[in-house]
Amino acid sequence: MDTRRKFFAKSSAVLAASAAPSLAKTAPAAVDYYDKLGVAKIINAAGTYTFLTASIMPPQVQAAVAEAAKHPVRLAELQKAAGEYLAKKCKCEAAMVTAGAASALTLGTAACMTVANPAAIQKMPVDMAGLKNEVIVQKAHRYDYDHALLNCGIKFVEVTTMDDYQKAFNSQTVMTHFFNAAEEGNIGREDWIRVAHQHNVPCFNDAAADVPPISNLWAYTQMGFDLVTFSGGKGMRGPQNAGLLLGRKDLIAAAVLNDAPISESIGRGMKVAKEQIVGMVAAVDWFAEQSEDAMQAEFQARAKRISAHLQGISTLEAKIVVPETANHVAHLVLDYDHSRIKISAREVAQQLRQGTPCIELNPSTGMKNARGLTGDKDSIVVGVWMLQPGEDLIVARRLHEVLSKAI
Repeated sequence: MDTRRKFFAKSSAVLAASAAPSLAKTAPAAVDYYDKLGVAKIINAAGTYTFLTASIMPPQVQAAVAEAAKHPVRLAELQKAAGEYLAKKCKCEAAMVTAGAASALTLGTAACMTVANPAAIQKMPVDMAGLKNEVIVQKAHRYDYDHALLNCGIKFVEVTTMDDYQKAFNSQTVMTHFFNAAEEGNIGREDWIRVAHQHNVPCFNDAAADVPPISNLWAYTQMGFDLVTFSGGKGMRGPQNAGLLLGRKDLIAAAVLNDAPISESIGRGMKVAKEQIVGMVAAVDWFAEQSEDAMQAEFQARAKRISAHLQGISTLEAKIVVPETANHVAHLVLDYDHSRIKISAREVAQQLRQGTPCIELNPSTGMKNARGLTGDKDSIVVGVWMLQPGEDLIVARRLHEVLSKAI
């Protein structure tokens, strides 16, 4: 008996010892894969542009994404729960997380096609025989993202005047499309909605870059738009490959039918991972907690700190410009006498890009009459809202250095 007890005691001790290392295992050290891959890190003095990987997620969003990565879940259950939660936060009937705003444009269009044509899910975009597929749009609202809608096999019907708009509706009309940040167009939002609803046709509003203000998350659905999309990785600072599609319950349900993981659908390749769904929910939570006044005051303060550092440069004039709709935050616009400071705005941007640290200025730099930021001068545009703490002064010092050398 004693020998048996000693055997089990010894065995238990061995097992405990072998388990100890795994219990004491620490988290692996983070590897900086940008350095490992030789990819340059930048200071983003441009804005939330996709080609610059948009925004940096706040710590609580990063933590939510990391936590979500630890556990498998049922994707459909997560999407449903996230959609219900987001609909309440965004004060609309229904919501879903998409693979960015461009994905939402495709899925929202597919939803309208499906409601008008139940057989469209399997047929879009190649077998369009017998399918209604006309989308009415103002000519001035045609833009770089048309292809996201055209992916569904739709045909655009362009209008210019209210009379054109009224006459454009027919039995083939499935949707009207509105670009929220369009700088031109004769028909405003309320009239666009009113006429479409007179014909029982849904209205889609692309407001991808149009937060802040925070209230825009519900302003357009409450105005009457049947579908609205926002980018997740811009002002809300969620994952770059996430977006929101908000709107009518029946249309969101139809969008879900066209989305991953359903194989025979136009959205099969637009899957959103569990981490991005959770990250988008966390980003909306974070964004809704922010103070509009405090955010805007901070952006103004950054622009003013850069401007103050440049005050001694001859002929330089600085002004703060806030675009009316898209990217509705402070931007610093710098103008100067090019006969005194002999360098173009684009050359300034190039020198900052080639320096260390690498700094990217707003792409409107050197462009005339661009995005509501520049006039007809060769201006430098500094986007301040994606700068991290202390980076505003780094940008200011580099601008001062480059401009001073050109005098």
